[in-house]
Amino acid sequence: MDTAVHLDGITKRFPGVVANDDVDLAVERGTVHALLGENGAGKTTLMNVLYGLYEPTSGRVLVDGAERRFDSPRDAIDAGIGMIHQHFMLVDPMTVTENITLGNEPTKWGGLAVDRAAARDAVVDLSERYGFDVDPDARIEDVSVGEQQRVEILKALYRGADVLILDEPTAVLTPQEVEELFEVLEELTAQGKTIIFITHKLGEAMRAADEITVLRDGRNVGTVEADGTNREDLAELMVGREVLLDVDRPPAETGDVVAAASNLAVEDDRGVRVVDDVSFDVREGEVFGIAGVDGNGQSELIEALTGLTSPEAGRIEFLGEDITGSSRRQRIESGMAYIPQDRQERGLVMNFDLVENALLGSQHSPELGPNGRIDWPATRDHAESIIEEYDVRPPNPDSTSESLSGGNQQKFIVGREFSREPELVVAAHPTRGVDVGSIEFIHERLLELRKEGVAIVLISSKLEEVQGLSDRLAVMYEGEFIDVVDPAGTTEEELGLLMAGERPDEDAPDQAGQSAAHTESTDAPNGGEHA
Repeated sequence: MDTAVHLDGITKRFPGVVANDDVDLAVERGTVHALLGENGAGKTTLMNVLYGLYEPTSGRVLVDGAERRFDSPRDAIDAGIGMIHQHFMLVDPMTVTENITLGNEPTKWGGLAVDRAAARDAVVDLSERYGFDVDPDARIEDVSVGEQQRVEILKALYRGADVLILDEPTAVLTPQEVEELFEVLEELTAQGKTIIFITHKLGEAMRAADEITVLRDGRNVGTVEADGTNREDLAELMVGREVLLDVDRPPAETGDVVAAASNLAVEDDRGVRVVDDVSFDVREGEVFGIAGVDGNGQSELIEALTGLTSPEAGRIEFLGEDITGSSRRQRIESGMAYIPQDRQERGLVMNFDLVENALLGSQHSPELGPNGRIDWPATRDHAESIIEEYDVRPPNPDSTSESLSGGNQQKFIVGREFSREPELVVAAHPTRGVDVGSIEFIHERLLELRKEGVAIVLISSKLEEVQGLSDRLAVMYEGEFIDVVDPAGTTEEELGLLMAGERPDEDAPDQAGQSAAHTESTDAPNGGEHA
């Protein structure tokens, strides 16, 4: 098989950091090659060298056996290399066709005008050739994240890409969209395209790739056949030690109710009710999980709980007090920590450095903001402690948030929120975009907080995560809690049916004489006041 891309001895240095250290990588044509590693291992930097965003300090880039020098992404595109970044680069008000052809539009009348009909025909032909289901006339702001990703891939193909680099392509996708993406990759390689797939997810690397190369601390520590390895071996290559992949959750020792929602209803910005009559509580020393396919009201429920939006109806209590009308600041000061779903919109100010971001939410605290004045030396110490404890890379408090990888941004937010000594942690996708070693650490820290008596509300799109960590698990569908189950006594298949909207049949007992996925709280469809 021919080698499509060969990176020969690539070293990339930044001031004070060696991001890539003499890395060799060979990718065979017509295959999917996963580039696996922890956050900060150098995966994206290496691909940015291949895509012409960075010039290597030393080493060679060979495409189809010929040495190439890329001074810009334009050079890489001309050589048949396209890159789809983790955060898409699309223009929301423009249509699918306009985004795909932007900068390369077909023209008419001697180049005086864009030939919109020809552009649309080209996009339709390209979509049909690769089996993509996209509406060429839809506006980007109106399509799903999975469809936006397909638009990015089509944009690269429209420009003649034979090698496609996908940077953490599943980070923002639902499980269904992940499967659709893998089907797309299979179709692309069947037609001779070559895929380099940057990821930190072991299962997805094994599922999607033909070969897997592992980077650790900027170095290539091994390339293996995907069908000849296992998750444990890959995790050890990534981290350099044995990693506990399964959650070891001891029995809960619960106490008093910390937070409760009663008959909560929330509308979205269109005035559509997306949370409808939801009730639940969470106790000291308990993880209350919420599962469901994204878009079923989980985000709006959490924003109401944390004070980012106001409910249309219902009541929220925290530590015995009605906080339905309380501000976000009041909830933080009362002991509520929040790991947001969107780290860049809700968790960080991207052009602030880590010292400034460490202050967010604590600027009025006695420790960091006494007497209305910021104690910057104390804030720097606080940022440095988060960086050290949570292994944020690069370990520089003067780095801006936007200069960090998505996984390191996430680790910093988790560290900041856990350091508040909260009574309640609301964690929305706490391990989204982080590597296997950091996932293990965050899970351990969540369970430590649980042991210390902290109440935790956990929302995750990772079924194994929310099932493994939760003491009780609510499944949300179309704005309602369709059931509240014991996660230890419920299979993934049963949870999948609930997530698809199939309510439990209480008249059809299983072998134990109970509804297959139901807890004792069968008298209240939303889990009851004490679900």
